Amino acid sequence: MGWRASDTHELVFDGCRVPESNLLGERGEGFKLFLRILDSGRIAIAAVSVGLAQACLDAALEHAKQREAFGGPIGRYQAVAFKCADMALAIENARSLVWKAACLHERGEPIRQIGAMAKLYASEIAVTATREALQILGGYGYMDESPVSRYYRDAKILEIGEGTSEIQRLVIARGLGLPVDT
Repeated sequence: MGWRASDTHELVFDGCRVPESNLLGERGEGFKLFLRILDSGRIAIAAVSVGLAQACLDAALEHAKQREAFGGPIGRYQAVAFKCADMALAIENARSLVWKAACLHERGEPIRQIGAMAKLYASEIAVTATREALQILGGYGYMDESPVSRYYRDAKILEIGEGTSEIQRLVIARGLGLPVDT
């Protein structure tokens, strides 16, 4: 559906033997290592989400300024202007979370909580921004030739990859000290 550039598929290693010298990390610690990798990967997905949302806002603004209806640009109508304003606000908030998470990661500080927050918020903002941009662009935004059409298809995976939105909420809730069951 989306992300055609990402060659994502199942890998099966049946009867595969890996020499001891090729072991990554300590034996029996693979799952913990995997979770640490997910923590930093969430920041990357959050950053991609911010970029995608910004691209949607940019496309919506350009269209709102150029598309004329009833004697003027459609951006003069509150319904369109408020959508753009809300997108700008949400994107800036998401960007701030990503920057904070990235700075903490760079300093070697714990990032599980802030990484989950950044990934959750930014990926959901990306999906919202694509929906709103598509609404502003109307039929043109829905056509395959429109970049917003591709962004719309690509955005949904951002809520899934590196842990779904539900998993991010679980990580955040546990970080708050809640004994959440799985």
